Amino acid sequence: MEELPMSPAGHDPQGQVKQQQAAGVGILLQIMMLVLSFVLGHVLRRHRFHYLPEASGSLLIGLIVGVLANISDTETSIRTWFNFHEEFFFLFLLPPIIFQSGFSLQPKPFFSNFGAIVTFAIIGTFVASVVTGGLVYLGGSMYLMYKLPFVECLMFGALISATDPVTVLSIFQDVGTDVNLYALVFGESVLNDAMAISLYRTMSLVNRQSSSGEHFLMVVIRFLETFAGSMSAGVGVGFTSALLFKYAGLDTENLQNLECCLFVLFPYFSYMLAEGVGLSGIVSILFTGIVMKRYTFSNLSEASQSFVSSFFHLISSLAETFTFIYMGFDIAMEQHSWSHVGFILFSILFIGVARAVNVFGCAYLVNLFRQDNQKIPMKHQKALWYSGLRGAMAFALALQSLHDLPEGHGQIIFTATTAIVVVTVLLIGGSTGKMLEALEVVGDDLDDSMSEGFEESDHRYVPPPFSIGASSDEDTSSSGSRFKMKLKEFHKTTTSFTALDKNFLTPFFTTNSGDGGGDGE
Repeated sequence: MEELPMSPAGHDPQGQVKQQQAAGVGILLQIMMLVLSFVLGHVLRRHRFHYLPEASGSLLIGLIVGVLANISDTETSIRTWFNFHEEFFFLFLLPPIIFQSGFSLQPKPFFSNFGAIVTFAIIGTFVASVVTGGLVYLGGSMYLMYKLPFVECLMFGALISATDPVTVLSIFQDVGTDVNLYALVFGESVLNDAMAISLYRTMSLVNRQSSSGEHFLMVVIRFLETFAGSMSAGVGVGFTSALLFKYAGLDTENLQNLECCLFVLFPYFSYMLAEGVGLSGIVSILFTGIVMKRYTFSNLSEASQSFVSSFFHLISSLAETFTFIYMGFDIAMEQHSWSHVGFILFSILFIGVARAVNVFGCAYLVNLFRQDNQKIPMKHQKALWYSGLRGAMAFALALQSLHDLPEGHGQIIFTATTAIVVVTVLLIGGSTGKMLEALEVVGDDLDDSMSEGFEESDHRYVPPPFSIGASSDEDTSSSGSRFKMKLKEFHKTTTSFTALDKNFLTPFFTTNSGDGGGDGE
């Protein structure tokens, strides 16, 4: 019997056919799980079953299919086409999610609470990372858990401080909740991801260089350079796109395809530009989304506006759902180090403590300089603390730690992160509806509140206009008077920026006048 000829590269054609079949089965499996997740999500929303949110359902589907694949004979072939690769996540799944976050920001609630959001996302995330890392190191020193080097503890603190409240926000929208609480949770999570990634990469760089204490100042400078440079790159790309669409004359019917294609490419250009020069693509694409929605979007034709809004919402939903499926499948397929149960249990306790220090500490700081009717209520602080789920971002950074850290240490961190993600998404996410009812923050019409502005009611506090908080004129104690004067100057600066945007930026970058330019004014 004549043997089959070998290919020029020395591969067996039959083996190639089997690989193609395995690829087809893997892709088919992914599509089937996506369809099942969307159908399940629709059924859950229709019956208002909040004990199993959509993200939790997608994660469960991935877990179940992963377990079945793990005990079947097809594990090897399917695993080849269904591994959670952090590069794939950061390059293809995360950019549309982050861009849509910036693109869909409601300007009024976001910028009215901007000072508080920045405080929670920047200062709070830094504090939570340090507290988590410090407690993990202290727990290891006291032999309560496996001991890791201090810098590795800080890396773990940074990656586990990345919150992912997709589940919580979907429930917020379904049951209706205070618009300012929604803005705080949403805004903090958007900036928090960028902050956590920057902190993790900075700590990873320190760990690789085996730095000593004298490098601390350089670490801070490096972080500030990365964050500021990434933000500048994103804003610059956004403004460039606004000028292009304003003067290129693309808003005609026969050029709609070109207009939409260019608009879709700009976010990825921003992301890859920042990554290519060693900055943070997440920070860059986030601010590109904010600027493009504010200035570029109004320069598009009505048909293109409708298309790009639907397109980014579509790919963001697909990416989010696929990420949770992907994550659940990989959790079931990966090798885990379950021998250090103490590390997992104490880590869950420590991140709860660190989240409390973050939320209640920052809220106290913000409320110090707000008038009584502008203070963040305690029930909103509790809801914000409870909303600190861990998800895809923490999982992806934990996978990255497998390459950045020694084999045993990276495996421990990855296993602990996996357990934390499953616990927070399934248990905390499923109980969020009851939490909101217990705190009595449900019942507001979120969409109407965002469209009509802010009004004082029984469930709502009045946000300060574009600042951390307006300090009371009566609070003139010598210890805080100078700081409060600085805050008043900051308030004047932010209101001056509003005037600058209305009188100069909007007329310069858009085809609208300053009276009604942009979205959401």
